[in-house]
Amino acid sequence: MRSPRRRAREFALQGLYEWQLTGASAAEIGRHLAELEGYGAADEAFLKAEVAGVIGEAQGLQALLEPLADRKWAEVSPVEKSILLIGAWEIAHAPELPYRVSINEAIELAKRFGGTDGHKYVNGILDRVAAAVRPEEVAAGRTAERKPRQATKGRTAAPSRGKAQA
Repeated sequence: MRSPRRRAREFALQGLYEWQLTGASAAEIGRHLAELEGYGAADEAFLKAEVAGVIGEAQGLQALLEPLADRKWAEVSPVEKSILLIGAWEIAHAPELPYRVSINEAIELAKRFGGTDGHKYVNGILDRVAAAVRPEEVAAGRTAERKPRQATKGRTAAPSRGKAQA
């Protein structure tokens, strides 16, 4: 079962796809999305904030994303472009969400709706967005990953049950 936030992101993806093709406003898109099956299970406030935020910040988000892409922005598929905009908006404008959550959610959208290996493309770009926009959070996460595991105090390793080592 998908969470209300994940459903909101799925609807945001549909809405941003519509926006790219038609230029519809966030309000128009909201009305269209509200008519779709399953809309009631989405986090509506989050969805509206995300769609309006991405549309309102589209130029700045594109300026952030475009230098990180391996192709011209016009050549990125509308689905992947929408996913990248959602992820970049969350990383840049929703600091209450850990950047890893935003990246993982974008990867899941790309796996479900994007092209073959689109999730790898999205992951690579959004990882660099996070490093640029939230350098302290990214550095803290990388430092935590490198810390060696602490041995449990008072416990010793169990003897090997395999062949004796020379």
